Amino acid sequence: MALRVWASSAANALRLSSAPPFPLSRCFSTVLDGLKYATSHEWVKHEGSVATIGITEHAQDHLGEVVFVELPEPGGAVTQASGFGAVESVKATSDVNSPISGEIVEVNTKLTETPGLINSSPYENGWMIKVKPSNPSELESLMGPKEYTKFCEEEDAAH
Repeated sequence: MALRVWASSAANALRLSSAPPFPLSRCFSTVLDGLKYATSHEWVKHEGSVATIGITEHAQDHLGEVVFVELPEPGGAVTQASGFGAVESVKATSDVNSPISGEIVEVNTKLTETPGLINSSPYENGWMIKVKPSNPSELESLMGPKEYTKFCEEEDAAH
């Protein structure tokens, strides 16, 4: 907690900002094929018996520069649509929800030292947790790339 307060205070004192010089609603972030997306802006890549989870490029664009990431411990459980961690940026702190239920088998510890990986590489180096799904059919309730793109465009237009 002290580290989170320090990181937030340091970012505010330095007036760090990654706000783009254009409105976000006029641009759109990368959405990858082969992933499933939640309405809370997390992505899932299911390969074999493991699903990798992170936040989308769209989410990190809206958050701005990520300065702190709170992650769970391996061996714990996550439940679909429930929080498992948090991402703090220079703009806000946001809870991160799991798009699927399962057992956490791995956590991306690189994010502790380099939380900005979520900004620079949200779908590759910025993944957050790996889960052994307990109910793989939950993946069917998530959006594909086309549906997620439309969802984000509609959400941005409403703001």
